Amino acid sequence: MISVYLAEDQSMLNSALTQIIELEDDLRVVGSAKDGQSAWVEIMHSKPDVAVLDIEMPKQTGLDIADKIYEAKIDTKVIILTTFAQKAYFERAVAASVSGYLLKDSPSDQLIFAIREVVQGLTRFDPELVINMVSAAHNPLTAREQSVLVEAVTGGTTHEISERLHLSYGTVRNYLSAIFSKLGVRGRLEVIQVAKENKWI
Repeated sequence: MISVYLAEDQSMLNSALTQIIELEDDLRVVGSAKDGQSAWVEIMHSKPDVAVLDIEMPKQTGLDIADKIYEAKIDTKVIILTTFAQKAYFERAVAASVSGYLLKDSPSDQLIFAIREVVQGLTRFDPELVINMVSAAHNPLTAREQSVLVEAVTGGTTHEISERLHLSYGTVRNYLSAIFSKLGVRGRLEVIQVAKENKWI
């Protein structure tokens, strides 16, 4: 029996995924949460075979939890669920040694298949994500500039970005200026358009 922990902040999707997983004879949902902090505490306690984590949740993201699982050397395989194929998120997930990275609009049987695969030591990345990574190969931004860009796309102010990334206000402002200069744009709206067209976010 494969034990699965599910962290998804959307109630309807959380319930639906739980039911889908529980329909399988060899899978059992041992817990679920709608925020990252609760999920991390329960994962530490239960140490499930697989943790299926939404990438964006209150308090802690799925990637935050993946980092902690990796650092704590907990023998739990991680599958990240995401809505958008963002290069920076994908790279961070790979750095945290996640075993699976799937888009939320993928067929449910792909998630079931991925759970069984990762328990066997295999990896399962959505093909669309891989294609986007190839398309983003000529991104001129550094990894840190890319992370600042991703935060800027969410609409955060420079001060908010500095808090989230633990950087000074001036450092974030300098990164934004460097991004604008490299991409030949004059402001956030233009940089977002260029980045999306090139699939850098």
